[in-house]
Amino acid sequence: QVRLVESGGGLVQPGGSLTLSCTVSGSTSSIRDMSWYRQTPGKERELVATITTRGTTNYADFVKGRFTISRDNAKNTVYLQMNSLKPEDTAVYYCRVFITMYAYWGQGTQVTVSS
Repeated sequence: QVRLVESGGGLVQPGGSLTLSCTVSGSTSSIRDMSWYRQTPGKERELVATITTRGTTNYADFVKGRFTISRDNAKNTVYLQMNSLKPEDTAVYYCRVFITMYAYWGQGTQVTVSS
């Protein structure tokens, strides 16, 4: 059974930084793309960043230059380094991974940017 465990969320002041982690356990031999999404109340979940198995990255325009996605394949973990955080970055952040053709989601971690 595949399980995704996220960590690293919390409260941070505007301009601050946080690093999120998402570790996959279970059937991990065929992990493909790994992504971070976020969602705020009343809005649809939106893609933040994706990293492929080869390390190619893609970012939403609203985080380009501020967030960095990376992965450690040996640890089955994907990271999201978030810098220069803004109040509008406040959301629940979810990781999503593809294993073979199936998508799996983490439980979400709250990020709150406020003074």
